Amino acid sequence: MLNIINKTPWDRPALDAALQCADGGSILLIEDGVYAATRGSASEARLKDAMGRLKIYALGPDLEARGVADRLTEGVTVVGYDGFVDLVAENKTCQSWL
Repeated sequence: MLNIINKTPWDRPALDAALQCADGGSILLIEDGVYAATRGSASEARLKDAMGRLKIYALGPDLEARGVADRLTEGVTVVGYDGFVDLVAENKTCQSWL
């Protein structure tokens, strides 16, 4: 399953909920959700802990738009819009967390 997070971790508990529920699969951080993928963020340790069982992706254009592309947490894979489409196509189900 592909879990899509578009809100900051301090705005909504979507990331924490997805990390608790997801068993395998992937998490894609988009829009303001990409802030969770930055070094030094409050979510960094939780993302690193989840990397053993989940693949973590962040949308590159959203990282660039927010000026945080140079602060990406190690282990997070950056994808473009084409990669976003590929992830959706590769996963049988997608869950957008609000």
